[in-house]
Amino acid sequence: MGRKTRAQIDPNVAAFEAAWRKLTGHPMFAPLLNVQVGPWQRTGVRAALAEDRQLLAANAIAVVDARGMIRASKAHRLNEDQWSWVLAHCLLHLGFGHLAPDRHATDPAYGDAACLAVARFQRAVKLGTEPVLLPAELPTVDESVLLRQWRQAGVPAEYAGCGTGGHGSDLIPPLFDPDTSGAGAPDWPAQFAVGLSAAATAAVDVAGGARSSLTDPASHRQPWHLAMNWFLSSYPLLGALASRFTLIADAELARAWDITVAAVSPAAGEIYLNPLRNLSAMQWRFVLAHEMLHAALRHGDRIGGRDPYLWNVAADYVINGWLIEIGVGEPPDGLLYDPQLAGMSAEAVYDHIAKDLRRLRKLATLRGTGLGDVLGEPLPYPGTPGRGVNLDDFYRRALLAGYAYHQREGRGHLPAGLVAEIRVLEQPPLPWDAELARWFDEYVPSPQRARSYARPSRRQASTPNIPRPGWRWPDEPVPRCTFGVVLDTSGSMNHELLGKALGAIASYATARDVPAARVVFCDAHPYDAGYLPVEQIAGRVRVRGRGGTVLQPGIHLLETAPDFPTTAPILLITDGYCDVVRIRREHAFLIPEAARLPFTPRGPVFRLR
Repeated sequence: MGRKTRAQIDPNVAAFEAAWRKLTGHPMFAPLLNVQVGPWQRTGVRAALAEDRQLLAANAIAVVDARGMIRASKAHRLNEDQWSWVLAHCLLHLGFGHLAPDRHATDPAYGDAACLAVARFQRAVKLGTEPVLLPAELPTVDESVLLRQWRQAGVPAEYAGCGTGGHGSDLIPPLFDPDTSGAGAPDWPAQFAVGLSAAATAAVDVAGGARSSLTDPASHRQPWHLAMNWFLSSYPLLGALASRFTLIADAELARAWDITVAAVSPAAGEIYLNPLRNLSAMQWRFVLAHEMLHAALRHGDRIGGRDPYLWNVAADYVINGWLIEIGVGEPPDGLLYDPQLAGMSAEAVYDHIAKDLRRLRKLATLRGTGLGDVLGEPLPYPGTPGRGVNLDDFYRRALLAGYAYHQREGRGHLPAGLVAEIRVLEQPPLPWDAELARWFDEYVPSPQRARSYARPSRRQASTPNIPRPGWRWPDEPVPRCTFGVVLDTSGSMNHELLGKALGAIASYATARDVPAARVVFCDAHPYDAGYLPVEQIAGRVRVRGRGGTVLQPGIHLLETAPDFPTTAPILLITDGYCDVVRIRREHAFLIPEAARLPFTPRGPVFRLR
């Protein structure tokens, strides 16, 4: 009867393999394992534990060459933490560039100085347990200064052989490694820099509870989280915005609301993602930047009387053109992009593309075909962020702060259109009543007084001997200005809207010294109220008619009235539910904020808020 025998696993080999797995899962060393050295070639650091006569003769634990090959000796039996220190020591030699072709790796002093620099770093970040005897206190002098001193005075006995090379150096220089010559040699320090950045991000995640440990493979972040972290750490222009947004990646939510890739709710500060889309981290960067710019530039609030979907398409063309010009991430397939629209504003693009509505209805935003990716209200997702910050102020300050930092740090050129849009945000939008006041200033000028000595002069008590001119109206008759008001009094107009509009008209007419205004009420028919004193417009006007809305007869009445000046402007007040009008003189519209006119207005449009 035979006895079953099982192959015994060498504890030394098991400890070595466990240590290597632990290090390769560390975000600081992971980039060293996958390095692109050509269009179709990748390489990475490898480690092998074997019986090596050369290592045994030098009593070396491990050595590393410029190709990224770590050779360890089986003659040394170490535990997992000690093997972690040895392997990390060799990896850090590569990351610190100690095997670069311009380094004198054959110099004994150089090898010891390099090992001391690595050992200091390992103590600082607590990588493994030291298997070699090192002093309790290591010199804090810079590596280059220490090397110069040791070349002149010799290496102190306590620091000689402080690496893993035993009696010799643990560095096998490129001089004896011809395979690393030429352009195909890996750039180990560049990869290590990527690893350091990833390790710093992972440390923040651990501190915040987003992952349990640095080397926990189950807690690796999704590509959209990596993309968002990149904005926070490396792209200040949008970094302040990125800190405001919450990413919601929910497949069921995306399916229910037809979100193909992404959508944004500026009011909630949430970006909704479809986690089933297989995009790279670079593509997610592009998608997130796209949605953040939609919110920051307030595209949802700038629709006006335009078609919401076509306006979204126009804004997509502009934003995508900027991001491609800047080089933020990689655009996903099927993106709305046309180089011929470069340098145009969203408003200009809308006017350009609105000529072919049938074709444009088939285009797809990041949300999907026929759907806009700028959402007005937050989607019904469990949990909502705080709403204590005014959105206009936050988005304006965040984007302006990011732009200022981008310029101060010299992070590169930005598209002129994007810079123009950002600079517009420096001046907050004027309220509707201020815009209306500017219109009055331009088209309803008031008579101007002049200073003159022709009337008794004014004198000040402090300087009674100095005469000063006084204000004087011209002696000749001065025509007083007036304007016309066509007021929609149909059933859809509410009293609150009428009160705001008439009150604003009365106050600005008084400020411009307008004695009276010509008022026409319109529903299905025009009702001429004649010239009304401005103080009566807001208070004692009896509104007539509450039928349908036909404004053109009222306009025609003013334009043909013999007592209405040909230079006087006309102000139309309506809720947008009216007919198409044609006006042959200067005019403006005063409508509610959410209203849309059924035609393209030629005059300015002021929106009641």
